[in-house]
Amino acid sequence: MNVSVDANIFELAPIAMWIEDFSAVKAQFDAWRAEGVTDLRAFLKQDRTRVAECSSKIRILQVNRKTLDLFEAQDLEELAGNLGKVFCDDMWETHINELTDLWEGRMEFAGTAVNYTLKGRRLDIQLRGSVLPGHERTLGQLLVTTEDVTEREDARRAELENRRYAEGVFEHSPVSLWIEDFSGIRTLIEDVRSRGIVDFRVFTDVHPEFVRQCMSEIRVLDVNQATLDLFGAPDRQTLLLRQGEIFRDEMEKPFREQLIDLWDDRLYHSREVVNYALDGSVRHILLNFAVFPGHERDWSRVQVALTDITARKKAEAYLEYLGKHDILTKLHNRAFYTDELNRLERKSLRPVSAIVVDLNGLKEANDQRGHDAGDALLRRFGEVLNSVVKPPHHATRIGGDEFAVLMPGADRQAAQGMVDTIHEILKINNQFYSDALLSISLGFATSEPGESMEALMKRADDMMYENKRLHYASQPIAADARRSKGGA
Repeated sequence: MNVSVDANIFELAPIAMWIEDFSAVKAQFDAWRAEGVTDLRAFLKQDRTRVAECSSKIRILQVNRKTLDLFEAQDLEELAGNLGKVFCDDMWETHINELTDLWEGRMEFAGTAVNYTLKGRRLDIQLRGSVLPGHERTLGQLLVTTEDVTEREDARRAELENRRYAEGVFEHSPVSLWIEDFSGIRTLIEDVRSRGIVDFRVFTDVHPEFVRQCMSEIRVLDVNQATLDLFGAPDRQTLLLRQGEIFRDEMEKPFREQLIDLWDDRLYHSREVVNYALDGSVRHILLNFAVFPGHERDWSRVQVALTDITARKKAEAYLEYLGKHDILTKLHNRAFYTDELNRLERKSLRPVSAIVVDLNGLKEANDQRGHDAGDALLRRFGEVLNSVVKPPHHATRIGGDEFAVLMPGADRQAAQGMVDTIHEILKINNQFYSDALLSISLGFATSEPGESMEALMKRADDMMYENKRLHYASQPIAADARRSKGGA
């Protein structure tokens, strides 16, 4: 055997080397050419047994020690006798490529492939082959090297897997995620700092246009599906083209605070903001901002996570509403009434007028027609007061059939006007409910200099009870019936 490679270099090389004889393969090529084959690649792909036929014709002449160690073989005889274990699975495409290169007259070929050691360990290899000088016509000797690149390929596969994982987490996150470039904002802020500005908050107070300029420098790089769902956008292009509809109205204020955080080197922060879907509906958002690790110096990659807290905000608002309102009448409740009285007591705003109202005949309605009928009367009077009393005045239900209207800043004339309006609306309401008329007793008062709120309410209350007495006094039969039942 005439091996044209220096024996010492071959044996001591730090890479696996094979000397192989492809002359029988060359003869097979010639036979196929004689049969009219012109496209070997297509010819081999039509029938893989042809690839196997070529492989069987390759003779291994010599391998070095590194080859035996790499494939965990004792000697050439053991390696050659188990090539079926070494070359399998993914080798087909690689072998077709190298055969095609030789068919087309190229004296070198290269590629990657998967081999296996005799003990079954998987190897990623970088394969290179070269026809040795003097054997170009016969392909009698080729030097083939198989470099173990398993570690490199494992790292590449791990990187690919990590990237796919990160992309999957991003795309399928239930939270709206935005990847943005804030490098233009970083440049603007550093320019301001270089001019000797120390108090950035004062600077943005004086130069609100700087905040708008920074907003225009945001570059959106990507958004996920949850973002499209949150804002009702059909696709990314539509969302990006219509950002002005999403971030509007009061967004400049929280963005200014965000800039102040960045000025103070707070690269991770959160706050609640209000955005809008493309259909105009409100979205209450918890915004979390984070500069990506490795981009702290230029802010070229930041992540903005938007969590929809609209349902929570509605629940909070409803709970707050329940704490201050009477569910039956939709008026403010006694807790609100007490707080408002205390507030007005502390404030110097005067005069203050108060109206106290009591429904007539509620007990009789409950006794004769049931509590549903009584509740209907209460709801109707709640509708009356809600229709006429507007902020800064407040209508409240302070007891079962007792109501009060607090009118800060209203003089006696304004209070009398409110009383007249209540009676007018009540009259109209009764026209629609002629079989269940609403009747009220009412008293009102306007504060005098130095008078406490408690004293004011007592005067209005006294007037109401006097009117109530007169009301029942004018109905002797009803009054006698009430006394016989122990009623007031």
